[in-house]
Amino acid sequence: MIARTTFPSRPEQSRGNVVQFTGPRQVEVASHESAELPPGHLRVRTRYSGISAGTELTAYRGTNPYLTRTWDAGARLFRDGAAGIEYPVAGWGYSEVGEVTEVSPELVGRPGVPASGDLVWGSWGHRSEGIVPVERMTGHTLPSGLELLAGAFARVGAIAYNAVLAADIHVGEDVAVFGQGVIGLLTTRLAQLNGARVTAVDALDGRLATARSYGATHALDARTDAVAERIREATDGAGADVAIEISGACPALHEALRSVTVGGRVVASGFYQGDGAGLRLGDEFHHNRVQLICSQIGGVPPQLAGRWRVERLQRTFLALVAEGRVDVSGLVSHVVPVAEAADAYALLDEHPADAFQVVLSF
Repeated sequence: MIARTTFPSRPEQSRGNVVQFTGPRQVEVASHESAELPPGHLRVRTRYSGISAGTELTAYRGTNPYLTRTWDAGARLFRDGAAGIEYPVAGWGYSEVGEVTEVSPELVGRPGVPASGDLVWGSWGHRSEGIVPVERMTGHTLPSGLELLAGAFARVGAIAYNAVLAADIHVGEDVAVFGQGVIGLLTTRLAQLNGARVTAVDALDGRLATARSYGATHALDARTDAVAERIREATDGAGADVAIEISGACPALHEALRSVTVGGRVVASGFYQGDGAGLRLGDEFHHNRVQLICSQIGGVPPQLAGRWRVERLQRTFLALVAEGRVDVSGLVSHVVPVAEAADAYALLDEHPADAFQVVLSF
């Protein structure tokens, strides 16, 4: 389990720091003045902030669509001609845990609002302190008995949970999970808890070994195994009922489409970049009438919107961790001081086989 970490009390800092990308594969930790707390907000001193090896690396590498196009929120379309964001890109990150150090006076004592000194989880980016609206922090006190570092998994756990809900898994069904990074391993575990027989697929041996400990019945090497054929052999020729693709690689999405049964379902939960090389929609997708569903953490599956919200996904996932039903302690491979953030991104970019969850410490 995660070792409990205690922190000595420290005086309030007049300056803070934030991780930013100044260009493709260029990282710096910038210093800034600590802002005053506006009404309706809390100030949180960051303890740990988890790096997303998917979303954040798109900004680090320069492949994120916002860097070349603009998202039109009203039309729900990307528009060519201008970039939605430009370098420096500051404060990315959505998996933070820390200590409340200041509460706007009118919020003190309000039910559900964390108090000064409480340990909380949320999303405020890779910065030494977050000034966060109260509506994003209500009910975000760390569950009793949950180790501090585990709180940094609320958002990544919710992404995995959302994909499993979109998959609509039933007890005894065969489910293939493509990609066994941190979110993929959590997806494997949650699918297994949902009653599935899980086949884990990845191109890294270490991840496949870990996938078995997270509940996978079978593990296939995407480099050497004929994945779709092996899955069909294991299911009497039918194919998997569901495949969840969470690596963000278009060839993996194509193999997921090849792996499911006629009328089967594929949940695309990765953040795909570029023009989709390797994805052929005239092949098995077309001939087997496969359902292709997108899962994205901006919302829950439409059929569940009356009962589920992203907030519930996060809280429920942390409750499962607190109950011991999902283990996140073994997923943290590196805890890196924020001053060495550039090294952390280079590790994830250049040596993915050597890292699982990389966490910045403040």
